[in-house]
This record gives sequence, C-alpha cells and structure tokens, in this order.
Amino acid sequence: MKTAGLILAAGRSSRMGQDKALLEYRGHNFLNHLIYLALPRVDSLVVVLGHHAQRIAAVVPDSPRLEVVVNEGYGRGMLSSLQTGLARVGEEADWILWMLVDHPAVRGRTLDRLLAGARSAPGPLVIPRHRGERGHPIMLARSMAEELLELASDASPQDAVRRRYSKASFVDVDDAGVLRDVDRLEEYRSLVESRNA
Repeated sequence: MKTAGLILAAGRSSRMGQDKALLEYRGHNFLNHLIYLALPRVDSLVVVLGHHAQRIAAVVPDSPRLEVVVNEGYGRGMLSSLQTGLARVGEEADWILWMLVDHPAVRGRTLDRLLAGARSAPGPLVIPRHRGERGHPIMLARSMAEELLELASDASPQDAVRRRYSKASFVDVDDAGVLRDVDRLEEYRSLVESRNA
C-alpha cells in the first residue's frame, strides 16, 4: 500500500492573530511537528502553504520526500488548498493522510492506527473517533481524493466527507488530540498549559 501525507497550512490564521503554522509546540512549530510525525510513516508528503507562504516555507525542513506547494488562491477557502495538495499527490498513492496544521496535538500512535486501518478498510475513508466524536486527521482513499478534486469551487469538503460516512471505517482512539482544533489564542494557551502540566 502506497501512502502520501498532505498537510494544509495555507490559511490566514485570522482568529489566532498570528500564523498558526509557526506557533511553538513540543520543541518545534505546529507545522514542523506534524511534518516530523508524518514523514516516517508515509511514502511522500505534500505541504500546502498560502498566507505568508515565503516566511513559513523558510523554516520547513528539507527532505527528498517532502514537497511544498503554494496555493495562490488560498483566500477562497479550505477546498482550494485541499485540491491544490491532492493534485500534487502522486497517482501511485492508494491512500492520503489528510492533516490540518491547527490540529497539532494528534499522537504518532494514532497515525499508526489510521494507517493500519486503511490497509483493511473496505470504504473510501478512515476516520479517528474519540469518545464518540469524529476528528482529524483523516485517511482518504484514492477514490475519495478524486471525488474531492472534482468538487465545484463553492462546495464544502466537509460535506463531501460526511456524505461518505456510511461507508467510512471509524477507528476509536484514546487521543483527545484528534478533536483539538487550535484556532484562537486562548486555545493555544490551553494546549501549552496542558502540555506543561
């Protein structure tokens, strides 16, 4: 099974007031923390940047298996960045690990569980679930990736994923990080405090 990783880090971070990708976490910034989690587990990795792309790209580590792409139309929303990234993922990838830069607290063992789940999944999605709540990152089968690439520019990728829930495989994990969406400064402070507790 060939797998690719895809990290979206293109947004304006307007609710945070500063670039979420560059916030410090576990000795790295959000983006690099996720890169270091994903790279040992996937065959290739695509990072999509947009807002302040040059500044963020300057701190991304070099790797022959890592490609940074810039979505010039990032202001149109998440779908445009997702499609930009999916278009650069090689066709040989059977599954794509779709990660969001504002979900940095996910654990490596959760990624392992998702990747293992994809090997036997009959449907197009593998989704982590913590205490009954669905979270991120999500594994996308090639068929789901193609479906997302064909969405109209005003469509919602979340809605497209939800329509496939009946065929999705859910992986129950003891990892609240799959639910932890860090959008605001108070959420970041809480994340840091919980890490230091």
